[in-house]
Amino acid sequence: MNQHAYFAHLDRLQQATESLLADADFDGLLIGSGSSSRRFQDDYGHTYKANPNFVHWLPFLTQHPGCWLLVQPGKKPLLYFVMADDFWHVTPELPGDWWAEAFDVVAIKDTAPVTQDNLAVIVEHFPAFARDSWTHNPQALIQQLHRVRRVKSEWEHECLREANILAVQGHLRAEQGFRAGESEFQIHQGYLTAIEHNEKQLPYDNIVALNEHAAVLHYQWQDRRLPDKHRTLLIDAGAGHLGYAADITRTYAAEDGVFSDLLAAMEQAHLGTLSDMRAGISYVDLHIGMHRKIAAILQQAGIVRASVDTQLDEGVTRVFFPHGLGHLLGIQVHDVGSWQHDKLATEPKPPAAHPFLRYADMLEEGSVLTVEPGLYFIPSLLHGLRQSPVAELIDWALIESLLPFGGIRIEDNVLIKANGIENFTRDAFAAAQ
Repeated sequence: MNQHAYFAHLDRLQQATESLLADADFDGLLIGSGSSSRRFQDDYGHTYKANPNFVHWLPFLTQHPGCWLLVQPGKKPLLYFVMADDFWHVTPELPGDWWAEAFDVVAIKDTAPVTQDNLAVIVEHFPAFARDSWTHNPQALIQQLHRVRRVKSEWEHECLREANILAVQGHLRAEQGFRAGESEFQIHQGYLTAIEHNEKQLPYDNIVALNEHAAVLHYQWQDRRLPDKHRTLLIDAGAGHLGYAADITRTYAAEDGVFSDLLAAMEQAHLGTLSDMRAGISYVDLHIGMHRKIAAILQQAGIVRASVDTQLDEGVTRVFFPHGLGHLLGIQVHDVGSWQHDKLATEPKPPAAHPFLRYADMLEEGSVLTVEPGLYFIPSLLHGLRQSPVAELIDWALIESLLPFGGIRIEDNVLIKANGIENFTRDAFAAAQ
């Protein structure tokens, strides 16, 4: 573990935070690790997820609700570490590992004895011990902190690499399960075992979709029943390392044919887009460029008898590729700094024709994104296309034959560099072979 990189990461955060606090006229920043809310009419809580703003500083404390971090200019960060007198749960030990040297650590039972005035407080629920001079979740400051998170430090790059290495082990096991004829549930359980995660450690719910289920973009079940035949596996599944997420998708075909040819063509389109990526390139242009590639694939396969330009003009490709090319990745799977997190309208929005594109800015050196083109046969979207003026340009018999295969998605996690990318996902697959 690169201790130097972690301490450099903290120095970067301290300097950036001090500057932003001065600009916003705050004397300090108080960040809560968060809490787990109770289920409705129950005494059990929902699965706890730490405040990502807290994890940005303290990735070693992702399972510690009730803690607080106080950041002040010119001072060592102060960690209020909760050690409740609780016989229902294990009381954690006061941090003594190497990373704790960067903080002044104070043990608390519940309430943090914070007496400073004029603090910005970032946490879901304003604490009961808050002072009148504190400001809860000031949006202008939060938006600037989001921009700091958008460009990752060397420490964060290392965490994301490790998350990808771990997730790839699960993906390799998933393909084996598919080839062996396992159910979605069995493939999912094999994945968890391979990455040594339980359900609550996953950065998001795994999508394990056989056959036509691959046409459901966020398919939410793991069917225990075996299908009549294994045609397709689309698995969108990640792993976590010190609070950072991998988000990888692979699609497999059971046998050769039209669908496997489409899968091979999408692989080449994906690689072509990756080769175009570098700092300063418009992500919107890459997204629209992928639509052009998909239009060419549909034309060459005989699915759509129309030119690339006609398909884009008529919105045909949006039926087959309805989501965005990808998103920022980090502590959160859909990480901050892109338009959907911008409550002050400071981030560029995607084109009106592509509302689900989650990042619409230029690529920045040091940022990490997913690249996940897809080609799906979604009955509800195809129904609309069948009613459109371009319906006569579609080979509906061919589409009917492809419906049982569901669809294709291929997703890599990439670090943007000045003259290209580092592909965490492909590097991890290559090392695992």
